[in-house]
Amino acid sequence: MDSVRTPDSGTADETPAEASVTPAPAPEAFGRKVRSAARWSLINTVVMRLGNFATGILLARFALGPAEWGVYGIAQTVLLVLLSANELGVGLAIVRWDGDPRRFAPTVLTLGTLSSGLLYAAIFVSAPTVAGLLDSPGASGVLRVMCLCLVIDGIAQVPAGFLTREFAQGRRMVIDALNFVLSTTVTLVLAFAGWGAMSFAWGAVAGNIAALVGCALAAPGTLRFGWDREQARALLKFGLPLAGASLLALAVVNVDTMVVGSTLGQVWLGFYVLAFNMSGWPVRIISEAARRVSFAGFSRLADSPQALAQGFSRALGVLVTGTVPLCVLLAGLAGPVVQLVYGEQWLPAAKALPWLMALGLVRIGCELAYDCLVAAGQRRSLILVQGLWLVALVPVLIVGARLHGIVGVSQAHVLVAVGLVVPVFLYALGRAGIGLSPIARACAWPLFGGAVMGLVILAAKHLLGDGVLALFVIGTAALACYVVCVLPSRRLLLGPRTAEAV
Repeated sequence: MDSVRTPDSGTADETPAEASVTPAPAPEAFGRKVRSAARWSLINTVVMRLGNFATGILLARFALGPAEWGVYGIAQTVLLVLLSANELGVGLAIVRWDGDPRRFAPTVLTLGTLSSGLLYAAIFVSAPTVAGLLDSPGASGVLRVMCLCLVIDGIAQVPAGFLTREFAQGRRMVIDALNFVLSTTVTLVLAFAGWGAMSFAWGAVAGNIAALVGCALAAPGTLRFGWDREQARALLKFGLPLAGASLLALAVVNVDTMVVGSTLGQVWLGFYVLAFNMSGWPVRIISEAARRVSFAGFSRLADSPQALAQGFSRALGVLVTGTVPLCVLLAGLAGPVVQLVYGEQWLPAAKALPWLMALGLVRIGCELAYDCLVAAGQRRSLILVQGLWLVALVPVLIVGARLHGIVGVSQAHVLVAVGLVVPVFLYALGRAGIGLSPIARACAWPLFGGAVMGLVILAAKHLLGDGVLALFVIGTAALACYVVCVLPSRRLLLGPRTAEAV
C-alpha cells in the first residue's frame, strides 16, 4: 500500500514510527470498540431513516407533487456531487493518518473552508445555467440555498472526523438527532406554507448548522484555523486522489437524475427520485451505518493483508445478509407498497423499483469495497474503477431513457453495474490481497436465501393477491424462509469474539 506520513511537525525527516504517539490497540479492545460503534451507528441510522421515511410520506401525500420532487432531486444531485469534492479529500486524513490529528487539523480546516467557499461562489454564479442545462429553470434558487451546506460541511468535517476516528457513534447519534429534528421541522412548516421545493433547501441548511454546532461541542478545540505549507502539500497529495474518486463515485450514483430530468422532464424525474429514494432505504439503513466505522476499522487492519481480507469478508457477509431480504421484499411487492405508503398518484414509480433494488444491493458491496481499497492505499485503482463506471454508464442511461423511460434507466444501471463494475471491483480487491473465495462464501447463503424469498413472494401473490393483509402474510412467510436459508452462515457472521474484524 502507499505509505502516508503524518506531517505533524513539518519536519521532512520524521519517520512514521516517530510520528505515532499511541500504540496500536489490543485485538480484544479494538474489536469491542468497533462492535460498540457499529451498534450505535446502526441504531442511529435506523432511527433517522425511519424519521425521514415518515417525513417523506407526509410531504408526498399532503404537500408536494412529482414536479416539486423533481426540482428537489436536481438540487440534491448537484449538492451531493459538489460535497464529494468540497474539502479536497483532506478531511479523511483526520481518520486515516497516524499520530496526533490535532497537530495538522488546523491546516485541514483551513483547506476545507477555503475550497468549500470557492465551490459555493462558483455554484451561486452558475446556478441559472446549471438549472437550465438540466431543463429545470425553477431549481436555480433552490440550488443557491441548498448549496450553502457546502460551506457548513467544509467547516464541520474536522470535528466530525475526530468523532469518526474515535468511533464516537453515541455522540454522533445525538448530533444527528438534533440535525433531523431541526431540518424536518423547518421543511414541514415551509412545505405546508406553500414554499414547494425551497422548503427542502432551508430545512437542509438549518439541519447542517445544528450538526456543525453539535460536532464542535462534542469534539471541543477542533475548530481552530491554522496553516503549515508542508502539511498542506502532504494533505493535498493524500486527499486529491480520494476527492477525485469520490467525485466520480457520486457522479455515477447521480448522473441518472440528470439524464432523466433532461430527457423525460420534471414530472417523470419526480417519480424516479421517489423510486430511487425507496431503493436506498436498505442502502442507507445498513450500509451507511457500517460505513461510519468501516473505513476507520479497515485503516487499522490495512498493514495486515490477512486481517484485512478477514475483516472485509465478514463485514460484507453481515451487510449482504441484512440487506438482501429488504431488497427482495421491496422489489417483489413494489406496486402494493408504493400505493399503500405514498398513494395511487405515485404508482408509476413502482415500475422502476425492482431494478433499482437490484442496483441498491450491488451498491452496498461496491461502497464497502471502496472503503476497503481506500484504507489499503489503492487510490489509483479507485479512480480508474469509478471513471470506467461513469464513462460506460452515461450512454447506456441515455439509450435506456429514450427506449423505456425510467424503467430503461433503472435497467441500464443494473446492466453496467453487474456486467462491468462488479468484475472490475473484484479484480481491484484481488490486487489488495482479498481473493474471490472469501467474498463468494460471504455472499452465497444470503443470495440463495434471496432467491428462495423471490419464489415464495411470486407464489404467494398469485394465491393471496396484493391486499394489505396479504402483504403482511407474504412478507412474514418470505422472511421466515430467508432466515432458515441463511442459518448455515451464522458462524461467519458472528465470528470469533476476539478477532480483529470489522
